[in-house]
Amino acid sequence: MESTKEKLWTKNFLIVFGVNFLLFLCFYLLMVIIPVYAKEEYGASTGMAGFASSIFVLGALIGRLFGGSVIERIGRKKLLFIGLVAFLVMTALYFFITGLTGLLLVRMLHGIAFAFASTATGTISASLIPKSRHGEGIGYYGVSIIIATAIGPFIGMMITEHATAFINFIICGVFAFITLISALFVKVPELSLSSDQKKELSQFKLSNFLEVKAIPISAISFVMAFGYSSILSYLTFYAEEIDLVSAASFFFILYAVTVICTRPFTGKWFDQKGHNFVIYPAILFYILGMLLLSQVHSGTMLLLSAVLIGLGYGTIQASAQALAIKVTPSHRIALATSTFYIFVDVGIGIGPFILGFITPYIGFRGMYILMTILLMAGILLYHFWIGRKSTRKETAANQLDGSAGSL
Repeated sequence: MESTKEKLWTKNFLIVFGVNFLLFLCFYLLMVIIPVYAKEEYGASTGMAGFASSIFVLGALIGRLFGGSVIERIGRKKLLFIGLVAFLVMTALYFFITGLTGLLLVRMLHGIAFAFASTATGTISASLIPKSRHGEGIGYYGVSIIIATAIGPFIGMMITEHATAFINFIICGVFAFITLISALFVKVPELSLSSDQKKELSQFKLSNFLEVKAIPISAISFVMAFGYSSILSYLTFYAEEIDLVSAASFFFILYAVTVICTRPFTGKWFDQKGHNFVIYPAILFYILGMLLLSQVHSGTMLLLSAVLIGLGYGTIQASAQALAIKVTPSHRIALATSTFYIFVDVGIGIGPFILGFITPYIGFRGMYILMTILLMAGILLYHFWIGRKSTRKETAANQLDGSAGSL
């Protein structure tokens, strides 16, 4: 019965949701204005301006590797505060930068701070969600990122158009301060490690930087994120080429609305019916959306592809993160969270770089057809690495239950 469900929307969960939302909102606000700022303020070339934006992701990768490995040893709340204080300090430093080298350094350090804080919020949120509602709860938590993804670039471009980059820095500074104050009021369930677990996590080895059990679903998420990077980076150029710029301006808004509207159902289905029930259809929707995007000839088709991709990629990412946590021992959830985001960040980060070399030869339509093929390979990887194994386990469990019932 609904009334017997463990509570999900607690005060602590809401605070962590809000903190994560503001972190990602600042991330996307700055991503869209930093290239313009680097060119206008420091005379950077187009390549260096883009690097000034993307070096943040490199810093985030470093931060996630080390944040995930130390969080349970130093404490979840302590890492959260280290990350939030550093995030606030790095935001303030934008006002004192005097050259391009300083901008690159601050952007990288800002990425590390962001990774510390967001790894902590991801781990804390997972510990606050009842185990019976993990898929649902992590799905809702992911909405904080989806909303930031949709409105962050929009707000950033609006401010840049009507004001200066310093207004963006001021707004991000205010948001960073709010996250720090808000975190004071969250009660964090800390994990009590056994002496063997402490010894295991203190060793310098690859498994203490990446969670091995989370790698298969994280690798599949890399493929899915690589495909999505083609939309993030090249949709505007594609829309200009096919004369659908006005419709494309609503693409990410419609994508976000689709994810938000479907998240309550997909999360519950993940918990009640298993991950295969959700992930297989989600990848198929994603494939259909990408294929439709490659053949777009009208605004209606473009927006329909946004809905399909929202049903697909938006569902996959939340379900994949929930699955990464589900297959991981409780004392290694932070590592699973950081492992998942490392693969996603790499997919989003290197996708535009690689596709930038390919697209001039095959065009944007050819690029999106290529991404459709990549996603088809992704569903095969999911099936052989995870899907069919899960089906076998569920079948065996059902047979065991049936045998027990007949005794």
